[in-house]
Amino acid sequence: MGTAQTGVQAYALIEELNPEVLVTDIRMPVMDGIALIAKVREHFPLIKCIITSGFSDFEYARSAITLCVSDYLLKPLDSEELSDILGKIKREFQIAQNSFEGIFSPATTRQTPTQIAELLKEYILSNYTSEINLNLIASSMNYSSSYLTKIFCQVYDCTPSKYIINLRINKACQLLLHNPELSIRQIGEAVGYHDQAYFSRIFKKHTGKSPFEYRET
Repeated sequence: MGTAQTGVQAYALIEELNPEVLVTDIRMPVMDGIALIAKVREHFPLIKCIITSGFSDFEYARSAITLCVSDYLLKPLDSEELSDILGKIKREFQIAQNSFEGIFSPATTRQTPTQIAELLKEYILSNYTSEINLNLIASSMNYSSSYLTKIFCQVYDCTPSKYIINLRINKACQLLLHNPELSIRQIGEAVGYHDQAYFSRIFKKHTGKSPFEYRET
């Protein structure tokens, strides 16, 4: 869909094109690949990320794992290995699509924009603990994801992605206060975040406190 020379240029393209997969180097000027993925994770959490780099340093690999990348490939890039990874991601998308087939389809577009937004909200409320791919949902109705986002914003005054995050954080707050038997990791997993470090980072960004600090208040 697009190529870029710096992380800043790449992020601008992501905002414009909303791709499903990002393949990035680590060493880039202005903004490196790790910083780029961290920013993408914050604002576009459903984009699948693949890192390719000539540096086999463990710290880079550990950062990649923390950011939940789909894979970490060393240069020179093996085209068959990349093809296998893209095939795995495609299968993940197909599995996700099966979860909403029959709910969202071209026939859904016969409803009013408000009804479509309400349908999407109900779907999110029922499935927020799982991965919700808005690109696939929009595609199943022959919409662009930006148009689906526009419809949702007109009705609920926020993007679907922000709605999902707010829903998850609010539920996490309830669990932290009322379920002391659950660990921070278990609570993160219960609301759809399967990486504890990422869950803690998102939680602190939105509440001003880490999950542990919130529980202790």
